[in-house]
Amino acid sequence: MRRREFIIGAALVAHPFTARAQQRAMPVVGYLGAQSPELWASRVRAFRQGLNETGYIEGQNVAIEYRWAEGHYDRYPALVADLIARDVTLIVAAGSTPAIVAAKAATSTIPIVFLTAADPVQAGFVSSLNRPGGNLTGVTALSLELAPKQLELLHQFVPTAKVVALLLNPTNPITEIQSKGMPEMAHRLGLDLHFLYARTQSEFDSVFASLVQLGVGGLVIGAETLFSTGSDQLAALSLRHAMPAIYQFREFAAAGGLLSYGASLLDAHRLTGVYAGKILRGEKPADFPVQQTTKLELVVNLKTAKTLGLTVPPNLFALADEVIQ
Repeated sequence: MRRREFIIGAALVAHPFTARAQQRAMPVVGYLGAQSPELWASRVRAFRQGLNETGYIEGQNVAIEYRWAEGHYDRYPALVADLIARDVTLIVAAGSTPAIVAAKAATSTIPIVFLTAADPVQAGFVSSLNRPGGNLTGVTALSLELAPKQLELLHQFVPTAKVVALLLNPTNPITEIQSKGMPEMAHRLGLDLHFLYARTQSEFDSVFASLVQLGVGGLVIGAETLFSTGSDQLAALSLRHAMPAIYQFREFAAAGGLLSYGASLLDAHRLTGVYAGKILRGEKPADFPVQQTTKLELVVNLKTAKTLGLTVPPNLFALADEVIQ
């Protein structure tokens, strides 16, 4: 054996952890997506933008291992276990409460950056917004608190509708939290409120059939990843059934829904990327405050309003961040 080869081999034996650290110079982010790469393409781009803002570029100084649940929440524990087995530096659970629950249950040491529509303290993810404690921190859109406001906006648009509905996913842990504020708002507005449920996109058709049977005149779509990725289908169904509907994200209104009011989806994912980058740089999740998105958007689809025979109230027209012609 050559003397140089002997020296290198002896160094690897004497310092195995150093050698491993040198081989693992590039950190690896484990990314949990609720649907498919195609459906989440714009969100992933926004997440990468946030990483870039902190100096991390995928393939250059950070690697990303993507795992997709394809809409099946029961897959998350196995997906998280696979990421942990691959020794990821950080886990990102962006936009799905069940993904956060699975990641939190699986590890108390690997940092987790989340994006959630729920109150992270109430949901049990962190002990405090300012000092989360543990290994989790992230971004909250607090979309759950907006549901009563969404109902109020919809009522302004269709004041003659006396029966309304809230669409929820019963398999999501935040469903019970989300439904609490709605009956009070419906009562204040003099409306009859129905709760309808969908677990998969294949159930959307039957939901709208139920809306017709119940004589519902307006629909609020709850904060839910399933509904976000199914925005196009929900918007198409609302047009087909002449159902005025409101959802939290602009994508719904852009696809033909009447109204959207809520946090900017892409901005929330960008902020998640920024937080992931800061954790990679050495920030401790326990000391890193949970950030709340402050960018709210009211989007009105004027074309859909005309199709439904509705007139945009002047105050909503003035308040709208965007009017889609």
